[in-house]
Amino acid sequence: MKRFEIKDDFYLDNQPFKIISGAIHYFRVVPEYWLDRLEKLKALGCNTVETYVPWNLHEPHQGIYDFEKRLDVRKFIQLAGDLGLYVILRPAPYICAEWEFGGLPYWLIKDPSVKVRFENPKFMEKISSYFAHLFPQVVDLQITNGGPIILMQVENEYGGYANDKNYMERMADMMKSHGVNVPFVTSDGPWGDMLENGSIPETALPTINCGSKVKEHFKRLRAFHGTKKPLMVMEFWIGWFDAWGDVIHHTTDAEESAHELADILEEGSVNIYMFHGGTNFGFTSGANYYEKLAPDVTSYDYDALLTEWGDITPKYRKFQEVIAKFTTIPEVRFSTEIEKIAYGELKVRAKTSLFHNLDKLSKRFHHNYPLTMEELNQGTGYIYYQSQIGKARPIEDFRLIECMDRAQIFINENHIATQYDLEIGQKLEFELTEPKNQLGILVENMGRVNYSVKMNHQEKGIRDGVIINGAFQSEWDIYSLPMDNLNKLDFEATWQSGQPAFYQFKFNASTIGDTFIDLEGWGKGFITVNGFNIGRFWEKGPQQRLYIPGPLLKQGINEIIVFESEGKVGESITLTDLPKLSKD
Repeated sequence: MKRFEIKDDFYLDNQPFKIISGAIHYFRVVPEYWLDRLEKLKALGCNTVETYVPWNLHEPHQGIYDFEKRLDVRKFIQLAGDLGLYVILRPAPYICAEWEFGGLPYWLIKDPSVKVRFENPKFMEKISSYFAHLFPQVVDLQITNGGPIILMQVENEYGGYANDKNYMERMADMMKSHGVNVPFVTSDGPWGDMLENGSIPETALPTINCGSKVKEHFKRLRAFHGTKKPLMVMEFWIGWFDAWGDVIHHTTDAEESAHELADILEEGSVNIYMFHGGTNFGFTSGANYYEKLAPDVTSYDYDALLTEWGDITPKYRKFQEVIAKFTTIPEVRFSTEIEKIAYGELKVRAKTSLFHNLDKLSKRFHHNYPLTMEELNQGTGYIYYQSQIGKARPIEDFRLIECMDRAQIFINENHIATQYDLEIGQKLEFELTEPKNQLGILVENMGRVNYSVKMNHQEKGIRDGVIINGAFQSEWDIYSLPMDNLNKLDFEATWQSGQPAFYQFKFNASTIGDTFIDLEGWGKGFITVNGFNIGRFWEKGPQQRLYIPGPLLKQGINEIIVFESEGKVGESITLTDLPKLSKD
């Protein structure tokens, strides 16, 4: 039986062991490509793979668990082990990862007495319930049981959030109580008080996250350890993520990154973040918030060693040259054949308005004031509020009070304004001209904040209400729109220009391969392929095309549905074999 220990260094079976790891998030890659990505990791010269575990995917609604198909974390770990790779597992509760709510499930927000990421009795109770389902999937895959898992992480970058050491120790104790017996690590930035805040050195080995100046940061980490301990960069940032509205797709210099990698490996161990970024499918991308909301794009390419679609990059080759100085590069035959196919231009086959499908997609809920998504047991997507606001008259004071994240305002199904983030709450004035007038407000969750103090208030939709001429409007019909049931759409129902609407496309595929959907001329929305939500698009970029992995397609007829919310549409879309992650 193999043993992995932390002493003055990492030891595998009593021999010093340098961890050379790369990050792959199984939930950002279709399962059919897991093996391909892991083989390419091994071929780089890595001996280990690291992955997060997103609580909000595995328990999407309280008490409902999912560890199947693309959420089969057990299978991913076993595949790694079959290739001779070891595994670093970074489980819940919080992962950051530019992921919706940092991996925390939305339903925690429903109870205001739950204080996330602190030793709060209700929070700890909910984590324990989740751990009771998560850890049976993986504890027998620890190296102590003959499996590939060598390390597990306690929380994540906690020093950048708080310094509740009791919470951290309780978390470690809970993991132990659920069968974890491999060594623990924590990971934090090396700046300011982060290491001090987030570390529990008697329980877990402190490691650091950074992208440059490694020698300087290792000096700080060595001093923090006090005695000789292994040095490790748990997240060696070799790229960065993109937010909607960024000017360009973020990239980093390959030569500089390779030089930093060499500096790390000369003194310690590494986990390359990201080796392969993958895709924020559906509505899973998170957001950052400092001066303003910065929601992340669908691609999590990250300028990683493999592209979002799995191609080997020049940066991969430079990293391989560095790693070859520290270990033998194995010969690996890639067993998955992946082709890129341009299926060509597709014309719109059918189209229908959102407003004429509300009762197909949702069950109307009537309430005397607006309710948030969370209050209606909804995590992501959109929510629509509708109210009768009376006779023709001037509206001199219209305001949305505590609403997130993006609101489109309609009078009698005609768009009059859109407010986003900092604009929300600004006063609007307009004229009602009909004898009877209907107000509609479509609110989109653009991604719950995944880092910083803004995590404490992430209710989506309208929280407080809507002011009309100085008073809160009452009596609302509310439609919860997670957009997970588009098979119920009625494409025979009315379509009207300028409204949020669905557009259907079909094409016949004789050969299956990866492709990219180009939506030039389209505004904002999301796309499903054979019922699977591949993610959001937005003309503001930088991402211009969305990646469709081949396994989502089938031989024969395939259906694509585009939901577009701005009324800005074209007559066609194009499936091309070329990606485009930047406007340039």
